[in-house]
Amino acid sequence: MDLADKHAIITGGASGIGAATAREFARLGARVVLADVNGDGAQAVARAIGGRAVACDVGREADVNALVAEAERANGPVDLFFSNAGIATGGAPLDTDIDVWDEQWQVNVMAHVFAVRAVLPSMLERESGYLLHTASIAGILTSHGNLTYAVTKHAVVGLAEWLSITYHDSGIRVSLLAPLGVRTPMLGDSSSAFTSNAAGPIKEPEEVARMVSDAVYAERFLILTDPIAETWMARKTSDLERWLNGMRRMQARIAGQRESPGSDSPAR
Repeated sequence: MDLADKHAIITGGASGIGAATAREFARLGARVVLADVNGDGAQAVARAIGGRAVACDVGREADVNALVAEAERANGPVDLFFSNAGIATGGAPLDTDIDVWDEQWQVNVMAHVFAVRAVLPSMLERESGYLLHTASIAGILTSHGNLTYAVTKHAVVGLAEWLSITYHDSGIRVSLLAPLGVRTPMLGDSSSAFTSNAAGPIKEPEEVARMVSDAVYAERFLILTDPIAETWMARKTSDLERWLNGMRRMQARIAGQRESPGSDSPAR
């Protein structure tokens, strides 16, 4: 899809990948509407790119419907919806409150479903539209120490694959962004045990935004932010038992580094 003069909505647009992608899409000529629970932050980005901002809790379907309605009043039919907002609180099943599970499910999964329900009917009528979803490499592999994040991101991968298969011949294009570590507030301490062991090479949001725009132009489904991710995926699919054993060893290293915070570098 050529983004020139296209109408794009981006959630999680106040910072990180969302803000960088908004700037990239605007540079390419798109009319961008940003959504975020941080309305002031989204407004600042929107002012800088000549776009529009809407305060929105994407975990509420009414908010997503209102976002789409306001965007359509301003810019007409939505050409591309980028479901990018996400949260990463949570941990193991025995020490994570069910309310945390509920919140992550709403924001990390149902927000994507709400967006599809809001924009897909018009896209199908026009036989044209783009659904863009941010998951994580945690949704294809897993995430040490954060079960809720891994589970919800796996669900996003499944949703995006299903949409791509089902609606491709109806003119709908779908892409899945599955980044490794990206220098955003969600990443936290880039020197932490998790990041050192599992997040892979850290990218800047602007780098990821360019990868996203390139993939949209090529209408490519999977967007990985580093070639090492392909290697990790291949190891999982070629020998699952060996991959699981390797991930268990990495889990042990992470646990060991947490117990010895003064260590300069993790064992490999």
